[in-house]
Amino acid sequence: MHALLDVRGLRKVYEGSGRRVEAVRDLTFTVDTGELVCLVGPSGCGKTTLLKCVGGLLAPTGGEVLLGGDRVAGPPPGMAFVFQEYGRSLFPWMRVGENVELPLKQKRLSTARRRELVADSLASVGLADAAGAYPWQLSGGMQQRVAIARALAYEPEVLLMDEPFAAVDAQTRADLEDLVRRLWRERGMTILFVTHDIDEAVYLGERVLVLSASPTVVREQLEVDLPSDRDQLHTRVAPRFAELRTHVYEQIQAAKRGTGGPVKESDTPPPR
Repeated sequence: MHALLDVRGLRKVYEGSGRRVEAVRDLTFTVDTGELVCLVGPSGCGKTTLLKCVGGLLAPTGGEVLLGGDRVAGPPPGMAFVFQEYGRSLFPWMRVGENVELPLKQKRLSTARRRELVADSLASVGLADAAGAYPWQLSGGMQQRVAIARALAYEPEVLLMDEPFAAVDAQTRADLEDLVRRLWRERGMTILFVTHDIDEAVYLGERVLVLSASPTVVREQLEVDLPSDRDQLHTRVAPRFAELRTHVYEQIQAAKRGTGGPVKESDTPPPR
């Protein structure tokens, strides 16, 4: 594997109305091809700012982001986003199939190929029969599945997910977490997943990046040595899961207090 996504010394400062806020100070990390990495940190630590810089939606104040060795200077064709606010990312006057197909119109694809990608991605998220419905006719969880299907249809090199399940109920969230794990394994996708939920980060990720309080740096890079096959019933009650989530929780609490410095990479807590 090689580093598909390379974030080097990323810094973001907001200035305006006589105020200057340093949101991200010095972020450096990589994401390998086919890896699922979760980012977690204290509330307000700049997770969304970071993801927007990575996706080319915000210009960094310093540092750089490389995708496949090429510098990101705007939204690159090799990335797709899934946002928290699925209701605002789908157009209510367009049918589900049209919403999924919309980004594909930027690509030079035949109509038949676009329809094939739409059908395949909707089937992958369990919505094969929903192409003709309008988003407002679907539940919140189903709408977020549509947003995921739209990203899948785009065939991105990297999928960026910004707290995508924060607005759905607990049962739906569990289903969507398992959907992401399944799609990641079936499609060999590369995913950078931002969440404020520690349990979600440990359950989903092969690696968890723990961020400091703002201005943000990477506090720790934690390898998640749980089995590849995970399920809500058994994984979350496993002793190792509890150890890992406790370790991440302790790191975030320390970050809030401003104690301790960055921890070395892959400093995984040993099994007790």
